[in-house]
Amino acid sequence: MATLDVNRPMTAEEKKVIFASSLGTVFEWYDFYLYGSLAAIIAKQFFSGLDEGSAFIFALLAFAAGFIVRPFGAIFFGRLGDMIGRKYTFLVTILIMGLSTFIVGILPNYASIGVAAPVILICLRLLQGLALGGEYGGAATYVAEHAPHDKRGAYTSWIQTTATLGLFLSLMVILGTRTLLGEADFADWGWRVPFIVSIALLAVSVYIRLSMNESPAFAKMKAEGKTSKAPLSESFGQWKNLKIVILALIGLTAGQAVVWYSGQFYALFFLTQALKVNGADANIFVAVSLLIGTPFFIVFGSLSDKIGRKPIIMLGCLLAVLTYFPVFEALTKAANPALYEAQQKSQVVVTADPAECSFQFNPTGTVKFTSSCDIAKQKLAASSVSYSNVAAPAGTKATIKVGETEIKTAVTEEDIAAAKEAAEKKVADLKAATPVDEKAVAAAEASAKTLSDPKKNKDAVLSGNLSAALKAAGYPAKADPARVDSVKVILILTYLVILVTMVYGPIAAMLVEMFPTRIRYTSMSLPYHIGNGWFGGLLPTTAFAIVAQTGNMYNGLWYPIIVAGMTFVIGMLFIKETKDVDIYEHD
Repeated sequence: MATLDVNRPMTAEEKKVIFASSLGTVFEWYDFYLYGSLAAIIAKQFFSGLDEGSAFIFALLAFAAGFIVRPFGAIFFGRLGDMIGRKYTFLVTILIMGLSTFIVGILPNYASIGVAAPVILICLRLLQGLALGGEYGGAATYVAEHAPHDKRGAYTSWIQTTATLGLFLSLMVILGTRTLLGEADFADWGWRVPFIVSIALLAVSVYIRLSMNESPAFAKMKAEGKTSKAPLSESFGQWKNLKIVILALIGLTAGQAVVWYSGQFYALFFLTQALKVNGADANIFVAVSLLIGTPFFIVFGSLSDKIGRKPIIMLGCLLAVLTYFPVFEALTKAANPALYEAQQKSQVVVTADPAECSFQFNPTGTVKFTSSCDIAKQKLAASSVSYSNVAAPAGTKATIKVGETEIKTAVTEEDIAAAKEAAEKKVADLKAATPVDEKAVAAAEASAKTLSDPKKNKDAVLSGNLSAALKAAGYPAKADPARVDSVKVILILTYLVILVTMVYGPIAAMLVEMFPTRIRYTSMSLPYHIGNGWFGGLLPTTAFAIVAQTGNMYNGLWYPIIVAGMTFVIGMLFIKETKDVDIYEHD
């Protein structure tokens, strides 16, 4: 095997291997992303026995369960792959994933079968996560073991495109079904269609995989009687291998994962939540950047065959560390220039007693904030306003300063009376206008009524004062589509995607080359799925928590920067280049 002709063109069998492996992995990512894209609808269908906030929490927890169990799937299916073969193992994973997805499409909801519905749904999500944990390692190993020595990076980089393509496919099917059926029918029953039609994709994927041959490296090893009898104990019970597993996690996949999730998910979250860009426009911007950037998975995978995997991955991590703050600031300038200008001219500062300030993490809006500090921060968070914090003496009521305007959180009866008088005058002025704007009158009357409610008037006065101060300082309620520099936004997002392709394109080949054939499937799968399932999958939640606590909308970037920085340092010091490793003799 070591005498393969490395200069020959790709054979028909190799093309089939890449196509079949990639198609199956695209399908699995399609299944995985369907749930995330439809989480809000699934919450209403399967968790309707709970209040709305709790239902959404449980729906998201069920989604997160798929990430959390991925490493366990890597261990279970990795062991099987090293003992019985690559082909049959990832044939099993695709069957589990596909059937679980199909069953979600036909599963009765909470209204039909009660609590059994969410229990079964969570079990199906766990099965999907386990299957995905076994799929990637199998596909990457299978393709790498079919590839010529000098083309492993190029061949395996096709596997690296599949997560992006699976996301595209899921969004396209959802959008098409939604458009065809209409929003009401889609929310009622049409959401099931993308899950049900996946059975056709499953049939095609299984048919193709059944016709494939076992990988030559595994077949050779099996013929020589060298397969591992205990891949788990060999991988994780022997320090020489466990050391490489640990290094692969903290020196490669952890940094790769946070750069990947920052470029493809956190950037979208930042556009819609922090910069208040219209959701449809933000999706289009990200989709276009992905379309432009996706070919670079192949570019960097191929380049890694020539100059090495390590330099490209490490450079991607280093660029993320050095450029994330200026790049996201540039994104603010391009996507919402009015917000950026307001931040420069009229900074927002919360002055409060630190003892009054709670942890401001409230993703569902169900937590009630009662202290003056909590109320001030909650109001600013609800308006997506970035702010800084100043400590005040103990017992001081919090204040919000917008530029030179100070707003007190302690609303007095005089403040309420003045606000009521202003609201009543506004109603009278609107009614006296010609012609009368009925909608404006109704809104003004509703505001005046709220100010007369003892339970709501203080909150309404504070909200009104803050809104007026922010508006006077130039803070926009949302991004103005006419001022969004679409070209610059897409260029910035494309840069972030290119960083993703730098760290992700070559990593499958490198992970394959780090471990001997007899324990390769098991050993490479675990660090990959801990890195991507835990370090990466938890990035949006962690970054959001940091922003909520500190008030600065850029501070969430510290999480990917610190993790990518750790990977760069450890990777540069301890990870060896692998492109010249002969995987047929790496035992």
